[in-house]
Amino acid sequence: MKIIDIYIIKKYLISFFVMLLLFIPIGVMVDIAEKIDKFREKEVSFNEIINYYLDFTWHFASILYPVFLFLSIIWFTSKLAGNSEIVAILGSGISFSRFLKPYLISASIIFVFTFLAGSFIVPKSNLGYNKFRYKYINKKKERNTSDVFQQINENEFIYVSNYDPRRKRANNFTLEHFDGNEMKFKIKAKSIRWIERDSVFRLSNYSKRTFISDKERYEENSRKDTVFDFLIEDLSPVTYLAETLTFFDLNDFITEEKIRGSKLINDHLLVRHKRWSTPFSVFVLTIIAVSVSSYRRRGGMGINLAFGISLGFIFVFFDKIFGVLVAKSTFSPFLAAWLPLIIFGFLGYFLLKYAKQ
Repeated sequence: MKIIDIYIIKKYLISFFVMLLLFIPIGVMVDIAEKIDKFREKEVSFNEIINYYLDFTWHFASILYPVFLFLSIIWFTSKLAGNSEIVAILGSGISFSRFLKPYLISASIIFVFTFLAGSFIVPKSNLGYNKFRYKYINKKKERNTSDVFQQINENEFIYVSNYDPRRKRANNFTLEHFDGNEMKFKIKAKSIRWIERDSVFRLSNYSKRTFISDKERYEENSRKDTVFDFLIEDLSPVTYLAETLTFFDLNDFITEEKIRGSKLINDHLLVRHKRWSTPFSVFVLTIIAVSVSSYRRRGGMGINLAFGISLGFIFVFFDKIFGVLVAKSTFSPFLAAWLPLIIFGFLGYFLLKYAKQ
């Protein structure tokens, strides 16, 4: 590794982290200005607010760091071009591809950092961030509590008309047990409730039909305490649960949700795909940023930064649009996570080809 490589790597990493340190406080101040009335109205304690903004910092950075990275590369590369340093480097016989090498080394460092942070640190921050937001800020429900249908294992399906997570109670409960395509028994109850002290489910107006060959056995009770192969929270998990799970826990969770036939499986799959696609965007954005800022323009750095801000937010816009398509339709989570990267990858290829000329 030559002196020029170390020089560019230092510039790359320092510029990126300085950009984060500049924009994160701005994001925090904007968020405080937006929510301060809610904090006063709900009488949120100072410690809760501090913890919220610690979590908010990681959450905010994990969403917008591709834009910050893009701007930081354009900023310091434009300075190199403005000082004729890039002209001198290329004029010494170094090819543009060789000039790009320290940028890709730096991108690899950022890739490892963002992948590990996104897989093991950000999920824990997302848990605190979302809990606070749904408790004090967001009026929407954090769970789908109406007409809940779940497959809890290979043989059993459950349904409730509505679920109250605070009371751990659900109404119009039904459990159906199958052996292949043949129903073996069916349990119904007007309500089901988790009794913490006894670690049992309490069913009111309980009835059970058991099917044996051509015969049927029927039993009923006004109340029955029993155990099932699921947790009361499984009736309606929080919608953001996948975002709060670390890398290995998320894989196990998705496997379980597939078995249960969860309505949110595509959202969970999108979270897993983006754990990989977002860090990989570092390489694509690095190539684009270097390509557009490695030569001098009329208007100087300002033109490059304006272009960078526009392109960076277009990337985020595409990312969000495809995410909404997954949530509202049957659009592929794989395509939603990787298509923006593919589109910008082609853009980077043509810009790099132009820059080499």
